[in-house]
Amino acid sequence: MYFNRSRKIRKMSNPDWSQFTTRINVNASITDLFKCWTNQDAIEKWFLRKAQFTDSEGNLKDRNALIAAGDSYHWEWHGSDHVEKGQILESNGKDTIKFTFANSMVTVQIRTEEGDNIVDINQANIPIDDATRMSTHVGCTSGWTFYLANLKSLMEGGIDLRNRNGKLVNVVNT
Repeated sequence: MYFNRSRKIRKMSNPDWSQFTTRINVNASITDLFKCWTNQDAIEKWFLRKAQFTDSEGNLKDRNALIAAGDSYHWEWHGSDHVEKGQILESNGKDTIKFTFANSMVTVQIRTEEGDNIVDINQANIPIDDATRMSTHVGCTSGWTFYLANLKSLMEGGIDLRNRNGKLVNVVNT
């Protein structure tokens, strides 16, 4: 059960384990929010310890070169030895990016809603076996929720919430 906006209790139907959406409002322009996703330098400021992008021909891109459809990525996080590799499927240059991630597809859309700019992440095509439901659906939901909060914190107040102490493990900000 959960509360909806009118505080009435509703019974939850069977969840759709193949996808989820998480979103946050951020007091920053759509242009600035989009830039946070578009190159190695920008994405390392709020999300990753290390990012590398290669173009469709396998050439390593410059730290400030913009991503494009067909690029590949190699991502590493603070406080974790996990490496994620995938491909940029779409980058429209203004408000939408799609990429493969954790055997699924992530779409980031940035838009204005009710006067606020929203960063909306949808992760879809998640395999629905028991192990993947936990590792991808549950794990990625909590991960994206934290990193969106960190993006908001940095954009609005300049505070990076990520754990940079590699000896600390199993903390929510890794």
